[in-house]
Amino acid sequence: MLQVRAPAVPLPLLLPPPSDLSRLHYPEGSGSRRYRVGQEAGQMSSGQINRILKANEYSHTLPRGPASHGILGFHSNMLPSNHPGEDRRSSATCLPGRGGVLLGVFDGHAGPACAHTVSQRLFYYIAVATLPLRTLAEIERAVEEERAVPPLLEWHKHPQDHSCPDGGATSFHSLRHYWQERLEDEDQEEEQEEDGGRVTSALVNAFRRLDYDLSVEAQVHLSMSSPRRVSLPGEGLSLSSPLRVALSGCTACVAHISNGVLHVANLGDSRAVLGVQEPDGRFSAFSLTNDHNAQNPDELQRILGEHPPSESRTVVRHDRLLGLLLPFRAFGDVRFKWSPEMLSRVYETRPDVLSVVSEAVRTPPPHYLTPPYLSAQPEVTQHRIRPADKFLVLATDGLWELMHRQTVVQLVGEQLTGLQQQRPIIPCLGMTLSGLQRLLLERRGRVMSVLEDQNTATHLLRHALGDDGYGAVAPNRLAKMLSLPAELARRYRDDITITVIHLNEPDF
Repeated sequence: MLQVRAPAVPLPLLLPPPSDLSRLHYPEGSGSRRYRVGQEAGQMSSGQINRILKANEYSHTLPRGPASHGILGFHSNMLPSNHPGEDRRSSATCLPGRGGVLLGVFDGHAGPACAHTVSQRLFYYIAVATLPLRTLAEIERAVEEERAVPPLLEWHKHPQDHSCPDGGATSFHSLRHYWQERLEDEDQEEEQEEDGGRVTSALVNAFRRLDYDLSVEAQVHLSMSSPRRVSLPGEGLSLSSPLRVALSGCTACVAHISNGVLHVANLGDSRAVLGVQEPDGRFSAFSLTNDHNAQNPDELQRILGEHPPSESRTVVRHDRLLGLLLPFRAFGDVRFKWSPEMLSRVYETRPDVLSVVSEAVRTPPPHYLTPPYLSAQPEVTQHRIRPADKFLVLATDGLWELMHRQTVVQLVGEQLTGLQQQRPIIPCLGMTLSGLQRLLLERRGRVMSVLEDQNTATHLLRHALGDDGYGAVAPNRLAKMLSLPAELARRYRDDITITVIHLNEPDF
């Protein structure tokens, strides 16, 4: 591994062909969980409910002009079910080069470590993958000369969003190797400014390279271990421990928006759904992602085709990879990627790490014959934003297990319509006081259901948990779902993370 010195500047300064939409496969409903609330929960006041629902909400408005890239702003929220929560989210603006806005949701499994790390590092890899080579050369010269390096990203974060507590030197070295390799590729040529294929290729390369680096970092860490070695205090417990990150996993759904062109890179079973306003004012859901699991026939055939026919009954069992993992694509999860010999070394030499990861990870997978079984290759969809495209919803599967995509889009559209109708009324010439009063009463009736939440993601959370079956929120059901103790909450719902990106200028 190439030895390099860490820069004098702090890490945070640095570390932040088009798909055919008609071929996308998108199941009508997951049917993967049954949700029922049969036990009485303590009474919760509306204030308590709002404190829980709004604890992690975040909104950001982008400045008007080219810097917005066609985005008005976004609303985001997270509601954990696991303890600790395994979902993460990220949002940032790419500063140098062609620029753009990045937003993503990350659904962790076997612990939060992989989702935590990927949410902190992936956008830097995307930035490096999309930057012109001349810009990368300038950054490399600045690092060599130990000069200050301009930041790659401007992060947009909620104060409680997690930041990377350690592991910064390793992260920087891996990222620097990545841009050095791009610079050393003499056959690489700059693409055209509007080439959508360039962004698609960059997203795929960034996803795969980060997953590769996570694997290499874990192997280097493992090589420093031996059966006789006693771990340093807290080494196996650290959330950024390379082995802990690699043994856990996460899905990712990332939107890259630049100059009115949207790319969505998806890995796993989180989803991106576009809200399109029809000429009659109604909203339709337009899917931009496929689920990478057994419910997708194309994905199932891909997995089976990559392994010998003799494994056709063991590669996917009970709709899970090797009978264990629901998503067929993910970051991390090296126990579905490494050689049997490498995995044996983990189980023999690092009981300290295994003791702090999910119980399901503590034993090798059965029928592990022809790895790798799991891929970190994202599926990328390109879409040019149209005037009718009003918003994009990115969400982990916790939302889609509770709500159909059309319901989600309808709720967002109705809320946006209601909020627009809250704008000041300018009386027309000749309007009487009684006429103005009647207009105000009519408007209040139309927007009453959306006044509770200014944040669109919170509005979706409220309806997902409290839906009464008729499009309204049942306060008792919402209170029960929010008051479930941590050890029971996961039986009724998953962690839920939602980001709603508002596009164009609303025209109601």
